Amino acid sequence: MKAFFRKYLLNFKKPGGTSRGILHQKETYFLIIRSGERMGVGECGLFRGLSVDDRPDYEQKLHWLCDHINDDKDWLYHELYDFPSIQFGMEQAFLSLKAKKMFDLFPSEFSKGRDQISINGLIWMGDISFMKEQIRNKLESGFRTLKMKIGAIDFEAELHILESIRKEYTSEELELRVDANGAFSPEGVMDKLKQLSDFDIHSIEQPIRAGQWESITGLCRTSPVPIALDEELIGVFDTKLKRSLLETIRPQYIILKPSLVGGFQGSKEWIDLCDNLDIGWWVTSALESNIGLNAIAQFTYTLKNPMPQGLGTGGLYSNNIDSPLCIRRGALYLDQELKWAKVSSFLGE
Repeated sequence: MKAFFRKYLLNFKKPGGTSRGILHQKETYFLIIRSGERMGVGECGLFRGLSVDDRPDYEQKLHWLCDHINDDKDWLYHELYDFPSIQFGMEQAFLSLKAKKMFDLFPSEFSKGRDQISINGLIWMGDISFMKEQIRNKLESGFRTLKMKIGAIDFEAELHILESIRKEYTSEELELRVDANGAFSPEGVMDKLKQLSDFDIHSIEQPIRAGQWESITGLCRTSPVPIALDEELIGVFDTKLKRSLLETIRPQYIILKPSLVGGFQGSKEWIDLCDNLDIGWWVTSALESNIGLNAIAQFTYTLKNPMPQGLGTGGLYSNNIDSPLCIRRGALYLDQELKWAKVSSFLGE
């Protein structure tokens, strides 16, 4: 086998606003493995400023993997311990190499286009008119679960938006999730949680910055809004530490981004721990291209979690990889009448 990689810059159609700033581009890498006439493709979805593997030696590690691609896969996965997005890209590439069809990593009713995955509609931060426009478009498109990023604009304005939604839709008609990306302080967060609870919020992701175990533990025990850990999981790879985190904090939910937690294997380890501790979970993409999104979606379908998942970033980019992935009535599915782009179109060959 031989392996190589290509860097690819994804361009946002519209800048994406988060509490960390405005995103105009998303950097990613495609890992390709060749064996005879067969080829496998995986995406190493590096997330600058968020991934624990946002390091100067990232490309050096990719070169190392390509040089050792014929070594034992379990050993390679272990040696990539500090590079979860490369672990994920490697898992995809090997599955792709073995697959009958390059992008059919987990054959199922979903991959055959016969079933779909319920997802939440993501509302990006911006001014009030922009956020309301997004909400209106999502509702008209049939979404019944919305996830709104909060913490960047005036909190009162964000409450006003939530209030306007709840005046029109009850919690039975529309599920509302919010994501603070750690924007609130431990001292002021409880007051904000109480105000959010007036609007029947399903959950809030990472209300305070990760790493403050004592503060988040107290919040999970007393918050009027269920708490979902997200960034808190980043960089936690040891199984004993994962168990300790969950047993100590006892969140209501955790959110799994395979690119950030070690791919399929890392995600499954978190899920098994959660199932033993009666903690809820769902899977979310992390701004991957359609290559990574397809892999996450197919994997997620096999988990049979009935909750709306956090998938569906494909429409954000002007130069995404053409794929059969489509969104219809608040669900992600693979349209069998559409085709994947030729690999040469995004590998520059």
